[in-house]
Amino acid sequence: MTVLLDPPLWPRHGHVWGHLVSDASLAELHALAARAGLPRRAFDLDHYDVPAERYAELVALGAVLVDSRELVRRLRASGLRVPARDRGSAGRAARGT
Repeated sequence: MTVLLDPPLWPRHGHVWGHLVSDASLAELHALAARAGLPRRAFDLDHYDVPAERYAELVALGAVLVDSRELVRRLRASGLRVPARDRGSAGRAARGT
């Protein structure tokens, strides 16, 4: 069981963002996010969006840096990946936004 972090590549709102996922369970992912103090609104069905400024802290808490392809491969293999077709309004309702 591993929490994974890919490189921050996505500029938005004055930050560059990456993704935090688990290759085993959402419980594991939420637990690490809670320890890091990440807001629940940063959760997007199968990952947390995290700014580059938080990377050192997340790695210190146990997240493992991987490239983006490896992150997606392992997320899909875990069965936790939410496909794009399932993300619209139903996805927002599932995460309470």
